Amino acid sequence: MTPQARRLLDLPLPPETRSLLSAAPSVTLAGSHEDLIALAVRDARDDGIHEVDYEVPGIGRVVEANVCQTRNGISANYIEPYMRRRDPDCMVIGDDRPTDKTTYVERFGAAFDPVREETFEWLKTQRLAVFAFYAGLPSPATQALVIAPDNAGFFALGLALLQGIVPVEDLPDDFQPKAVIYVAPPFRHTHFEGRQVVVHNRRDSLHEVFSYNLYPGPSAKKGVYGVLLNIGEEERWVTMHCATVQVVTPYENKVVISHEGASGGGKSEMLEYAHRRPDGTLLIGRNLETGEKRKFTLPKGCDLRPVTDDMALCHPSLEKGNGKLTLIDAEEAWFVRCNHIDRYGTDPHLEALTVHPPEPLLFLNIEGRPGATTLLWEHIEDAPGEPCPNPRVVIPRKIIPDVVRGAVDVDVRSMGVRTPPCSAERPTYGIVGLFHLLPPALAWLWRLVAPRGHANPSIVETAGMTSEGVGSYWPFATGRMVDHANLLLNQIIETPEVRYVLIPNQHIGVWEVGFMPQWIAREYFARRGGARFAANRMRPSRCPLLGYNPGSIMMEGSTIGNWFFEVEHQPEVGPQAYDQGAAILTEFFHRELKAFLGPDLLPTGQRIIECCLEGGSLEDYQRLLDLPFLEPDET
Repeated sequence: MTPQARRLLDLPLPPETRSLLSAAPSVTLAGSHEDLIALAVRDARDDGIHEVDYEVPGIGRVVEANVCQTRNGISANYIEPYMRRRDPDCMVIGDDRPTDKTTYVERFGAAFDPVREETFEWLKTQRLAVFAFYAGLPSPATQALVIAPDNAGFFALGLALLQGIVPVEDLPDDFQPKAVIYVAPPFRHTHFEGRQVVVHNRRDSLHEVFSYNLYPGPSAKKGVYGVLLNIGEEERWVTMHCATVQVVTPYENKVVISHEGASGGGKSEMLEYAHRRPDGTLLIGRNLETGEKRKFTLPKGCDLRPVTDDMALCHPSLEKGNGKLTLIDAEEAWFVRCNHIDRYGTDPHLEALTVHPPEPLLFLNIEGRPGATTLLWEHIEDAPGEPCPNPRVVIPRKIIPDVVRGAVDVDVRSMGVRTPPCSAERPTYGIVGLFHLLPPALAWLWRLVAPRGHANPSIVETAGMTSEGVGSYWPFATGRMVDHANLLLNQIIETPEVRYVLIPNQHIGVWEVGFMPQWIAREYFARRGGARFAANRMRPSRCPLLGYNPGSIMMEGSTIGNWFFEVEHQPEVGPQAYDQGAAILTEFFHRELKAFLGPDLLPTGQRIIECCLEGGSLEDYQRLLDLPFLEPDET
């Protein structure tokens, strides 16, 4: 144990933590990103490759990942394609506190305690790396510790980038972890048949997270998210799953948009500038049946000032009493997916930032060679000719251009949903127009069902229309769905000045659109000063679950017509296929919402869900939650 690491034993640590740190052959207490970068490639071979390997009983030596140092950071690539994205079923609960999640006993047929003890015993035999951080806002209630094998330095680096790292000299004498993350990769093979498993074990005054894999998504990122959600459950506040951006128009008006949704729903893309064609126009979409393309001319786009990329603390101490939602970033870095960047020039801003970063980055699932420059568009392949759909780069927040520091007040909350193509021959739920304005009650329902949607690139599998779960953060929460439903409903009621919109991506009817709908909507809302529309300006959507739509919009002299807002008018779709798609969407809502009914749901929430199950109208939703929504009619 290094002299710095010995200081850990002077802190008020949990007894199990103290015991394993005392027994381990060596302990390195990291206090900076540079310390972890050194660990990430410490055992590199002559060719510059550091193999993250473990001896696994009954199997032998297993290499989990290859790591190397490149000119612009650390590149890590997993041997198994399965490990290159998050398994949506990775979380289990190891304790017996209230939860709607699968418990360890339910999934594995035995109590977690013996495996917990085995984990500690294994860690006692390893050379360890340890560092301290704060989960979210720095406070005594969010002090946390990471303990991992020191050859997995790249994993520890990812967590330290995402959540920060407390320098050794800044560790307070009364540092007492309220959360500890233990990393034990071989258990994936010895206990869990090769699957990603993360066990949350909630104890008195301590939240333990056992990470039995080395992909940062389920544990280094979403594991910490689970810790924050657990704190919020106890203290009655929410950590939203959203990207937030302050949009500044060419006329210097500012609008803050927070974009929520399941993985792949467009959160990271909300922070991107719209992708332009070589002639400077925006491609709204391409008709999959006729090949026709529709372009849109936008001479000058708005400036973007990013606020959050994925996790936003909505702590009561931030509220200003102005009727708006106030939030602040819960992360120190962003876990950016770049599967859409498949060639040079796709996203010049992001490409330039990552090619010549002011400090080293962490690249995952991207080709990296020792001493060379890692390029975002060179994705590794899951199989010959099949690029990995989930290449990532971890970018420190402080180096992101124009990033907003501190809290912001949100004007518009949008919900993103991935939609498949819809046509008369193949009706689907791809009937969502370019954007829809939602009454607050309906906006709450969309946050309960949080559709994962079509062709999700971030997780292992997606079958049809499935739910990411309440708030779209449910895969990371440890408690009960109804508690989060109540928290989200109260949040909406307490922020009456916020407006709610729904935005699809990938397809609008038979048109392939990518993420262009949210980029166009973002520009439009900013120029309008928000999503405030007069009642006589909006039309009820044919499917009540889709709220209202404007029918068409004009921006900077260009018009986008009703084919992109009222999908039933597309000749290749028509009213009959639209109604079949609406039935799919309605059945999905009914199936998901029934799980929330019960005595612990707020009475207002009970009435809103019953309204949906009974086929309620838009007027019904407005009456049930009587909050400002539509402005007075325009004359």
